[in-house]
Amino acid sequence: MRPTDHLRALAAEDWHAATTHAFCTELAEGVLPLDKMRWYLAQDYQFIDGFVRLLASAIAHAPSLADSVPAAQFLAVITGPENTYFLRSFDALDMDEAAQNPDPAPATRDFQELMAEAAASGRYELMLAVLVVAEWTYLSWATPVHPPRGDLPFYFAEWITLHAGEGFEGVVEYLRSQLDKLWPALSPDAHKEVETLFLRAVALERAFFDAAYGA
Repeated sequence: MRPTDHLRALAAEDWHAATTHAFCTELAEGVLPLDKMRWYLAQDYQFIDGFVRLLASAIAHAPSLADSVPAAQFLAVITGPENTYFLRSFDALDMDEAAQNPDPAPATRDFQELMAEAAASGRYELMLAVLVVAEWTYLSWATPVHPPRGDLPFYFAEWITLHAGEGFEGVVEYLRSQLDKLWPALSPDAHKEVETLFLRAVALERAFFDAAYGA
């Protein structure tokens, strides 16, 4: 079993809940209430700053240039096409500046703090633990509904296509492989720390979808 498969197995209940969430199912079917999507996008957009910092920290701590290049390429996607998607969606959903910048919800704040903790740790394996969860959970829910239905508005359809397909699969495989390679050299204590952070991240992904669906 790959180490990342072991980590996912530890988080099985929350992983299943997050990756088969009613929020994701209704989004893919085009029946998600728009107020829920507005809440979700406004809150999720608040992750970009922390995520960029975490990914940049991982790039800086990668063991070699070859190890860092895929992450640097992915960083360009986050700050380019994905950022543009949010701005287009805000406009299409008639979200004014106040609606785009709400106070962070508790689930949002908790995940922001987790990303900041991993980035500040100076430890590549802890950064990867959070990054793997953030991207692999999205690949897991988006892949079964990819390609999206042709009648979906872009703010539903493109959220699926941003998180599925060959390119994004490659990002997730890269992140998993980086953590898999590190795992054998880590101490038992370090294994426990990675497991703890991974479990926290999966629980927070579930909590964020729960909060969005209950909005």
